Amino acid sequence: MFNKEAKCTLSRAEIEQKAAEILGQMTLKEKVWLLNGNWDMVTNQIKYHNAYNPTPIATNGVKRLGIPPIKFTDGPRGVVMGKSTCFPVSMARGASFDRALEARIGDAIGKEARAQDANFFGGVCVNLLRHPAWGRAQETYGEDPFLVGEMGQKLAEGVQAHNVMACVKHYAFNNIENSRFFVDVQADDRTLHEVYLAHFKKIVQAGAASVMGAYNLFRGDQACESRLLLTEILREDWGFEGFTISDFIFGVRNGKKAIEAGLDVEMPLPIHYQKNLLKAVQDGEVAESVVDQAALRVLRTLLVFENTPDPMAYPKDLVASPEHVALAREAAEKSMVLIKNEGPALPFAKSVKRVLVLGKLAAQENTGDHGSSRVYAPYVVTALEGLKKYLGPGVEILHRDETQLAEAQQLAGEVDCVVIIAGNDFNDEGEYVSPGGMEEMLKPIITGYRNMGKPFKAALLKRQAKSIAAGAQSPVGLAPGGDRQNLSLKPEQVALIQAVAGINPNTVVCLVCGSMVMIDAWAENVPAILYSWYSGMEGGTALARLLFGDVNPSGKLPFTIPTSTDHLPYFSSTDQTITYDLYHGYTLLDHKGLKPAYPFGFGLSYTTYAYRNVHVARNAQHLEVTVEVGNTGARDGEEIVQVYVGIENSRVERQKKLLKGFEKVAIPAGGTAQVKIAIPLDELRYYDAQAKQWRLEPGVYRVMVGPSSDDATLLETSIEITGS
Repeated sequence: MFNKEAKCTLSRAEIEQKAAEILGQMTLKEKVWLLNGNWDMVTNQIKYHNAYNPTPIATNGVKRLGIPPIKFTDGPRGVVMGKSTCFPVSMARGASFDRALEARIGDAIGKEARAQDANFFGGVCVNLLRHPAWGRAQETYGEDPFLVGEMGQKLAEGVQAHNVMACVKHYAFNNIENSRFFVDVQADDRTLHEVYLAHFKKIVQAGAASVMGAYNLFRGDQACESRLLLTEILREDWGFEGFTISDFIFGVRNGKKAIEAGLDVEMPLPIHYQKNLLKAVQDGEVAESVVDQAALRVLRTLLVFENTPDPMAYPKDLVASPEHVALAREAAEKSMVLIKNEGPALPFAKSVKRVLVLGKLAAQENTGDHGSSRVYAPYVVTALEGLKKYLGPGVEILHRDETQLAEAQQLAGEVDCVVIIAGNDFNDEGEYVSPGGMEEMLKPIITGYRNMGKPFKAALLKRQAKSIAAGAQSPVGLAPGGDRQNLSLKPEQVALIQAVAGINPNTVVCLVCGSMVMIDAWAENVPAILYSWYSGMEGGTALARLLFGDVNPSGKLPFTIPTSTDHLPYFSSTDQTITYDLYHGYTLLDHKGLKPAYPFGFGLSYTTYAYRNVHVARNAQHLEVTVEVGNTGARDGEEIVQVYVGIENSRVERQKKLLKGFEKVAIPAGGTAQVKIAIPLDELRYYDAQAKQWRLEPGVYRVMVGPSSDDATLLETSIEITGS
């Protein structure tokens, strides 16, 4: 169970036996009380000035029987408690295409969670980037299910190596932010299984301990109350052995329906479970066996993790340790994506004497949204600070913002290089916390406090809700953000770029963001463009090292940049229902025969690479793809080799090609690497909705290898597959 069989001191049979014995000793009340959190936002706000998750959000456990509580910490930029290491956002890490790096980040997060008394990490966020307007896009790894699944699996495995239960979320179809509390998503079975669940399945079957349901509805049912999602697919089809939890506060609307569908634990406090669930069982509305089943899932999971020896001790000084801070910097360096470099403008010469830095964001701590994923790092290196520290006191660094266009224009022609920092912050994109503001959010929380037996705090919040209704400001503010209203830069940022464009050939625009930015209004006028992302606590250090050549950029776009927003799928933050199909991102452009401005998987380097001699062979249950990649430039570098697969004359509708393999390879200047990438045959199957089976279609498969999804850059070969 959870890939811990080799290390757990109890066998599977012993786990089952012990869980059953414990369950047999529990009262009905203890069973029910096992299935909810006990979040105390009032105490958190008073004691820590942070209402959400400054310490673990704990369930009850069963103290008299030695059953510990689940102790939740959020993510995925790092542990949200204390002063933890803040890594680049997941979208940035997706751009690294680096499984090993993500496993190391998971390892660090697992250590920091344990050092702060958490045993559960709710930060494996793998909802697809279906559309770049999604406000929470920064919390996932990109638009492609294969990429998202591979990276999410490594994060989960890294965390669980330290006996921290990894929770995969938000299951499923949570791809819009502002309407996530009410939108009903429709999708046919092929779209469901192939596009929106494939990555969840991969991470679950790799051993993830927990799954969090989503807020939205799917086919008329709340995701946290969907028997299809929580039982038929998750447990019966995939063999999931862990426990499920609800998304917070608004995930459950009907407690009876939720627990009977397979929703085990209500988080973060008991609104529909606990007293309500106890009464439902006592009144015969819910069978006690249903509660037993949920309790057993929690008990089994805890027993596995509690009886697996820790690989190390977890002192407090692991939190934001020098090793983890260095890892955050490395992740930022390997995530940044250079998409344009005429001249080449980059890297800048280290002999510079005067540097002009433009944009308000250059001096702003900007690590991502201020919702549940916010990490309170001990410090954050801004872009401006990073450049100053890197270049030292002997270099004059001038900073101007969007209100100083005339000065910016004049100085651009007088300095050695120009660095423009533009993009978004937590006001522009991020988590949309409540469906109706703070007053609406407090109503179920008040119910939760009453159910927890804390009437004084319930009354306190009720008075607060009345004050808010009367126009008073809440002491606990909601995060701004939500879905993006504009996919381009702000007008004042565009004006700044256009004001200095063409003046200095050594100019770069660095995009701070968590998703795709449309750049068509100004991209032709600047020589260099870099996606620098919400790059974590060491982002400014990493940026300086990359701009001045200590780091050779190696990141690739984890999404497609179209030439027009008309080439994106339909998106609405207000529609009550929305229908998804097989196509979005690069698959949609392929389907429509449209050329992107910058393709999925694209990214430049300070060196160049050449691909040759691609070959594919079938070995048992996988294809083995080999290709030679030469570094034809003068610098050592890392290249991300990508494999796409399509099938000719399919009997069913298929995407033209899909990413099915990738590998990040270090190649010295002038050197050549022989790259081998295995593609499991299961990755080539399509879902037969009528038979409810995955099928490997016989036929000729096109295997395409190259530096991006751009057909013009891909070497192609083919192989005939005649049977499974």
